[in-house]
Amino acid sequence: MPNLPKIAVFTLGGTIASSSRPSTDTAATVVLDGAALLSAVPEAADLADLEVFSPLMVPSGDLQMHDVLSLRVAILEAVAAGADGVVVTQGTDTLEETSFALDVMLALDTPVVFTGAMRIASSPGADGPANLLGAIRVAASSGARGLGVLVVLNDEIHSARYVRKSHTSSLATFTSPMCLAVGYISEDRVRVLSVPKGRLNVPVPFDAATVSVGHITITFDDSGRFLESAAELGFQGLVIAGMGGGHVPGRIAPKVIRLAHRIPVVLASRTGAGETMRSTYGYLGSETHLLPNGVISAGNLSPLKAGILLRLLLMAGVRRDELTWCFEQASDPDGVVVTRASARSGLRSRVSRRPA
Repeated sequence: MPNLPKIAVFTLGGTIASSSRPSTDTAATVVLDGAALLSAVPEAADLADLEVFSPLMVPSGDLQMHDVLSLRVAILEAVAAGADGVVVTQGTDTLEETSFALDVMLALDTPVVFTGAMRIASSPGADGPANLLGAIRVAASSGARGLGVLVVLNDEIHSARYVRKSHTSSLATFTSPMCLAVGYISEDRVRVLSVPKGRLNVPVPFDAATVSVGHITITFDDSGRFLESAAELGFQGLVIAGMGGGHVPGRIAPKVIRLAHRIPVVLASRTGAGETMRSTYGYLGSETHLLPNGVISAGNLSPLKAGILLRLLLMAGVRRDELTWCFEQASDPDGVVVTRASARSGLRSRVSRRPA
């Protein structure tokens, strides 16, 4: 038998690791570590030489940015030690955020694949084992190299840059409304149909302090009262999920602009797909009013992903006058890396290009 690829598997908990006790009414809790998860897919041993780590066993809502930063270190160490691919299992509630964070921070060609489950391990038709096996199969595939962080569930392969959880319980909950899936798995074969364009990389310093970014959704007849307290609450940045193509009611637009003069404010759309507009509408509270007055367009990033990117950029020390450019690159990446360099005037950021 030829040498099998080496795959490092990191398990963090979530539904895929949750089970209820037989013959009881006890609700499911996170009880399965990495060894237990792999025991459900013995055929994985024929695909790869597996090494499993279980750094966390928590619901994904309990994950924090420092956990993602620690996972980044562990992944880099595993790759440096010879891993040909990496699989991460976690709960699906925050999977689109954590996978995107690592996609932005990691500049690896080595496949890094996230997966999870929509049904607990003790339920009939549990999807966790199939998803885990699929993720291992993709991580071991040469076709997955250089694609950035991937998300594999329900035999579909998605880019972490675009994937979203779109349903509370459907097995097909993960979709990529902007560009569809990268590929799929069919009869145990990995099929990659499209390659994401470029990659934006923000190498956040390993000793960087986390920052706090708030989220506000603009609703019908909104008073904008939360905007008035965002800076006082200690947020270092804010993401606004605006109406339609990125709009707010004219009556609260002055509050948005005043806040944007104090902290970075990113304007996304609450619709779930599409790109924020830049030049279509000209009324008070529209894009042509907000963007020239210091508000940053999220481009095609969802509010959740815009919040992650803003946090990472601020943690990396990127200057405020470069944030708009960085968000534009995140929407249409041209193979760039945002780096930081020290100067006599203090920490400042510079932007350089690298091949995709």
